[in-house]
Amino acid sequence: MEVRKFDIEDVIQLVPLMDQLGYPTSSGKLESRLNNIQSQSNYHTLVAELNNKIVGMVGLCHNLFYEYDSSYVRIVALVVDANYRRKGIGEKLMHEAEKWATRQGASYIILNSGNRAERKAAHKFYHDMGYEGKSTGFSKLLDK
Repeated sequence: MEVRKFDIEDVIQLVPLMDQLGYPTSSGKLESRLNNIQSQSNYHTLVAELNNKIVGMVGLCHNLFYEYDSSYVRIVALVVDANYRRKGIGEKLMHEAEKWATRQGASYIILNSGNRAERKAAHKFYHDMGYEGKSTGFSKLLDK
């Protein structure tokens, strides 16, 4: 298994992964979205590839703190194909994300994860990787 930088040709294989993450989309919409993301220098997307099949991905964003004189990387998206979970792929993606964050000079790496019951296994995974539950997130859909 190899973790490598995302390439736009990977989009078609990421569509079912985004669906498993709970965000169904089309290849056209995802390609447009990822083209926009990749045009931003503070974003970085990695994929896990096994036997020419994309089996996982992690999307990262490097940001500045308001409250500290340093920066952090947010894990914006993380998913491993349901057929390949519990095989070390998520752990490898997380380690590669942490390496990238360190190379950016970030002092923290953070993520949010939903409070739904089906996220309990993910929460355990994050705890096992050394992440602490430190906050509750809130969101609001804005009128357009």
